[in-house]
Order: sequence, then structure tokens, then C-alpha cells
Amino acid sequence: MVHTPHYQTPYITPYIVHAPKHGGPDDGGNNFLGQDLEYFSEAGFDMSKIHIRRNAPVAQLYEDAIRNEGAIISNTGALINFSGKKTGRSPKDKRIVYEETSKDDIWWGPVNIKMDEHTFEINRERAIDYLNTRDLVYVFDGFAGWDPKYRIKVRVICARAYHALFMNNMLIRPTEDELKEFGEPDFIIYNAGQFPANRFTTGMTSTTSVEINFKRMEMVILGTEYAGEMKKGVFSVMHYLQPVKFGQLSLHSSANVGMEKGDVTLFFGLSGTGKTTLSADPARQLIGDDEHVWSDTGVFNIEGGCYAKCINLSSEKEPEIFNAIRFGAILENVVFDIGNRHPDYDDVSITENTRCAYPIEFIPNARIPCHVDAQPTNIIMLTCDAYGVLPPVSKLSPEQASYHFLAGYTSKTPGTEDGVLEPVPTFSTCYSAPFIVLHPSRYAEMLADRMQEANAHCWLVNTGWTGGKYGTGKRCPLKYTRRIVDAIHSGELLSAEYENFDV
Repeated sequence: MVHTPHYQTPYITPYIVHAPKHGGPDDGGNNFLGQDLEYFSEAGFDMSKIHIRRNAPVAQLYEDAIRNEGAIISNTGALINFSGKKTGRSPKDKRIVYEETSKDDIWWGPVNIKMDEHTFEINRERAIDYLNTRDLVYVFDGFAGWDPKYRIKVRVICARAYHALFMNNMLIRPTEDELKEFGEPDFIIYNAGQFPANRFTTGMTSTTSVEINFKRMEMVILGTEYAGEMKKGVFSVMHYLQPVKFGQLSLHSSANVGMEKGDVTLFFGLSGTGKTTLSADPARQLIGDDEHVWSDTGVFNIEGGCYAKCINLSSEKEPEIFNAIRFGAILENVVFDIGNRHPDYDDVSITENTRCAYPIEFIPNARIPCHVDAQPTNIIMLTCDAYGVLPPVSKLSPEQASYHFLAGYTSKTPGTEDGVLEPVPTFSTCYSAPFIVLHPSRYAEMLADRMQEANAHCWLVNTGWTGGKYGTGKRCPLKYTRRIVDAIHSGELLSAEYENFDV
């Protein structure tokens, strides 16, 4: 008979500093009082059975993920975790609740599929029932939006330490005083992604469901453990609230600002076009890598972290991102060497959509707070042309800028969505069709007005293939694209000679 050893720690060294001042090893941050506890009870949580860890320390989330979820610590200290069967977003399973407060604003169709309120209630109840079966439930309270005038309070409720750490990195982390005074959240995410949706429920087409209710300001996740669904859920809410409630323009973009001139650049583009990579520029301060609001007074980041693609990542090509992968960061679905815990960023055996989530302050030249009181000077629209037709750079007239913003031509790259195994040409309106909530014309009109008021220059930069289409030509080398962007920032390209091509 083969003896199977048990790896549980038989004895835990007592804490040097004891409770009550610092608590013990199971002091999980269940620090809700009064109205907070009443909220959880009214929502259907059985407070006599579950233990809630609110805004748990990063180290504790590491411990729980390693102990309960099979997570691994990489050689640089990042937490390597896995999202299970789903390694990308599931856009066909996204639903918006059809209700009276928002139904006239939503752009209904294949992106925003209708769900009735009763089905939402069923799925919400299903998610809470599942969370009630867990010993540990994690809560993270944070903010979306760095400008206090326009930010919202977000509460994430989930069953995996990995998900709690992910949103700790992606939302804006509150100070101790802000957490004490947090109060009632503006938006709540119930993430029961380990538990499937009932596909026989009205409106369900699979065991995965990602749904948002703007009347209740709630999101429910079932049947997918891919953490990016939470991030994009928050963006969808901001994509609705900023134009409708605040009159500000939300954008799927990255942004940075010059250290000397203070000139702001917005980068538009879908996943895989280079927004994150190109905005991480050692000569400029990073405002953010993915989601922003162009307000009446300037530009601010929606998020508190970055969610970078890791495929073929190297310290030579992307040193800022490579060096951000340390303690506190999450490596998602990345293959590693079991012997030395070195991540293998070239291995795509799990997915090509390998990712890293880290707080934005892990980027050395990040601008903290991520908010600039200046209007953009340059707008760079990034596209990954799979056919090798577009030139590396084009200067756009205002009319051409509106055309390309509404058309949003690019190619979905492998791994950014479930089932995408090679580049697929697509037209993604406003460079954010998978996340758009209102009719595209509302965003386009606001963008045109703000560009005119700011007298901003607009450029179309192709980060895709040259010398032929995918499979024949080669993708434009990153160093060349960086040089093009440098020439835009220096003003060098403004004085260049151009050949006109009519739209």
C-alpha cells in the first residue's frame, strides 16, 4: 500500500503579537457593522454560516488562494492562478435587464441582449444561494473613477481569493478612512462564477450568464471564472452613467501625459491593438491603460490597475509591464516551470489570452492620482489590420476621425474572446462594441465636440500586419510603432509630407 503524505501544516506558530490588537490567523476582516450587516442579511446572505473577509490584505488573499485554489507563487512573487474552462470573455452570454429606468437609453441588439427582470432575480438568487454554501466569502469595496466628482462606489462579492485580489488591483483602493466611511455602494457585483446558470431558465442560452441591472445597479456572474468579466462589467456601468448621469465622455482608451509639456494623448483600440503597451512609455507618465473619461476639465482613469496581455512578454520589449509582475500582481492562466516557478510567456497551451493584473502604481512613471486637468493634444486610433492594407500611420481629418471612430476597424486577435483562434477582421464601433451601452452616435457626437473644442490632432496607427496579410506578412515590429508614436508626441509628424487618400 502506497502511503500518501498529507501536506497540511500540523502546527502553526503562535502570533508574536496576539489579539485583540492585531487578531489571529483567522482574523478575516469581517468588519461590517450596523447597516452593512443588515444589507447582507436582507440580500439573502446567511451571516450565521458564512465568514466575510472585507478588503482582506494582499498577503492573506495569497494564503487563501494557495491553500484553497491551488495557486502558485512565481519566482518574482506574483500569484499564478487559473480561471478554469473560460479563459476569455463570453460576449454571447452578456445580458442587460430591460426595465423602465434605462430601456430608452440602451442600444439594444446583439451586444446588449434583453433580459427580463424576473430572470435576473432568479439568477441573483442562484448566485447568493451558491455564495451561502461557501465557508469564506470575499468582499472588496473600492472606487471606479479617479475624479471624486464622477466616481462611483463599487462592491464586489465573490467566493475566490483570486477574484478578490483581481478587483483589489483593478479598482481604486480606498484609504482606511474612506473604507470606514464607504457607506452604501453605487454598484454591486455578485460573482458566483464557479456555479453554472440554469440553461433552462428563460433567456439563458448556456450555463454562463453575465448580466447587469441598471435599475438595481447590480451585476450577476454565473458559469465563468474569468476575472475580466468583472472589470468589463464596471466599465459597462461607467459607459452608461458617465454620459447619461454626468454628461461626460467614457472611452475605451489608454492615456498618458508628457512630463515636460504636459500634453495628454488618448489611445483608442480594442484588446490586442497595443493600448496597454504603447501607453507604458518611459518618457511619459501613465494615466491608465484601458478605460478613461474625457471630462469637461480633463482626463481621468476609471481603474486603479492594469490588465496587460502576457503573450510573448519580455523585459526587452515591454520592461515596465515585465517589472510590474511582482508581489501583489496576478498572473492569469500563465504556464510556469514547476521546477523554478519561472512563467513561460511564450507558452499558449492554456490560452493565448494570458494576462497580468497589477496596481497602476507598479508602473514606475504612473501618474498618481490618475487624473489630469488638461484637454488631450493627440488622439491615436490603434488598429490591428490583419490584411496588411493600412499604412503604419495616417493623419486624419475631423471627418475621417469620426468615420474611423464609428467604424472601429480592427481584427480580433487570438485569445481575446472564447473561440477566436486566428485574427478575424471586425468593425467595432467606438472601438468598444463589446462594452458599448448607448447608441454609438451619442459617444461619437461627444467626441467630435470635445476634439473640436480642444483642437486635438487625430492619427490612425496600424499595429497589425505589413508586407501581406496574416500568415504571409509580418506584424509591424513594436520598436517601429514606438518610433511613430514618439514622432507624434514630438510634433515631427505634423510637419511631414502626406499623400491624401479619400474616405
